[in-house]
Amino acid sequence: MAALDIVTVPVNGGIGLEDSAVAASAGGDTAPVGPGRLLYVMNGDAAPHTATVATPGTVAGLPLPEVVVVVPAGESAIVPLTTVFRGVNGRASITYDAVTAVSVAVFELER
Repeated sequence: MAALDIVTVPVNGGIGLEDSAVAASAGGDTAPVGPGRLLYVMNGDAAPHTATVATPGTVAGLPLPEVVVVVPAGESAIVPLTTVFRGVNGRASITYDAVTAVSVAVFELER
């Protein structure tokens, strides 16, 4: 799995989401979690693709469901990376059904 870095979005200016994204890794990616952090998934393929964020925790002994986001062809999606996604390594684990023309980034608003 590749480790995604945080892209800080300045409060006094914008940032190109697509320009900051990198190719999704075939083996999946990991990302830092926390307040104000967002996973951006852009699907530049002609077919829809699915991104899955693991939720390793439990509530009352029951596993939490994974977050599954289907991104239509040519569109993008944003998933808040809250601490519920924190794995044993302190990061979220993200997998994809395919990575053809899929790019991703982790954004956080400058503090």
